[in-house]
Amino acid sequence: MISSVTVYCSSSNLAPRDYFEAATELGREFAKRGIGLVFGGGRVGLMGCIADAVMENGGTVKGIIPRFLEEREVAHYGLSELHVVETMHERKMKLAEWGEAYLVLPGGFGTLDELIEVITWKHLGHHHKPIILLNLNGFWNPLLLFFDRIADEQMVSEEQGKYYSVCNTIAEVLELLSSP
Repeated sequence: MISSVTVYCSSSNLAPRDYFEAATELGREFAKRGIGLVFGGGRVGLMGCIADAVMENGGTVKGIIPRFLEEREVAHYGLSELHVVETMHERKMKLAEWGEAYLVLPGGFGTLDELIEVITWKHLGHHHKPIILLNLNGFWNPLLLFFDRIADEQMVSEEQGKYYSVCNTIAEVLELLSSP
């Protein structure tokens, strides 16, 4: 059983409401199942939503935020642990190291950057942790088609699909996280 998950997701407060509902449900389930949350340390958007849900339900949350984003993303000071680091690189390294799995919710450029990085690192053998994309409302479908295209055009191996799992529901995510 996975005991901590690094979650990458949007910091936008304008994301569709059902994404916030999913983040809240995931946070409740993480706390209920004793799964610690590792995330980017902001109190806004889906990031803040999932962190709040974990904390409100008695779970543990580690946030990592670079000093220059501490004010912009409005650092979440109500966490089990908040680590303020100097650079984005340091933040990304701690996010990658501290979770036993990666869960990627809908998000923007930062989320996409983090997803591609952990897939690349898995491809290079840097880690063997599960990478799970929560494909709410088909959010990741265009990217998954692109991944297929780069495999079809032999830019990456056809094995690339084995680097990550795609889940369309929270129940599927929780099942994967509880698998041995």
